[in-house]
Amino acid sequence: MVQAFSLYEGSFSVDASKAFVPFDPKKDDPLTRKGSIFVHVHPFLVVADDGLIVCDTGLGFREANGELLIHENIRRKGYEPEDVKYVLMSHLHKDHAGGMVDFKDGVARIAFPNAEYVVQRGEWEYAFSGENSSYKTEIFDVIQRSGNLLLVDGDGAVNEQISYVLNGAHTPFHQAFHIRTGGAHYFFGGDVLPEPEEIFKNFIAKYDYDGRLARDLRQAYWLEGRADDWIYLFYHSKSIAIGKAEQREDGSFKIIDVSI
Repeated sequence: MVQAFSLYEGSFSVDASKAFVPFDPKKDDPLTRKGSIFVHVHPFLVVADDGLIVCDTGLGFREANGELLIHENIRRKGYEPEDVKYVLMSHLHKDHAGGMVDFKDGVARIAFPNAEYVVQRGEWEYAFSGENSSYKTEIFDVIQRSGNLLLVDGDGAVNEQISYVLNGAHTPFHQAFHIRTGGAHYFFGGDVLPEPEEIFKNFIAKYDYDGRLARDLRQAYWLEGRADDWIYLFYHSKSIAIGKAEQREDGSFKIIDVSI
């Protein structure tokens, strides 16, 4: 049984300012957002044998009651933020890292106080290396002081269930994660494999650090994952957030929705 959940934050338009503006496809006209791309944001919760795992943390938006949206979404699934043991960060762009920290009533606290935050050392240093509107360094200052930061280098493993792969492509030190638990193999590709539709498109994206590498990795992850029955977690999907490969009668493959 799949034990992974989308912690969906919403749909947004993003223009050259890199501001994420809420966008409702049912009522908002995309023509009023010229020059924008449109994205969904799905942090994930994986219920693993060794504890709860969060894969990227969203934008850090709040509910009307003032609580972090990612916290409320976790509670809706029947769990508590304090029960999260690992926060796996593919990279540190603000749409992925905003929920790492809870800024409330003038006080900044880490959002998951009992979790280790797993970040590539190179990505951490790159985020501080210059002015870039994609990064919010005030978030990282809180994490650095917390004692909960686990900086990793290259490829490796956190434990028997969680392994990480430095793949670059979207940012110079972007990483992907494999989570093996409960007889399932989850793959979180972050922004190197953010949508299922990108598997079937041969394109080079201008927003990637190395678009050619990202294109090639998407195909490599698809070929390996469909052979080994991976469950894909698609962070920016507009359709299927949690999916796996299924073979058609003609021998071709498609992505099917396996979300709970």
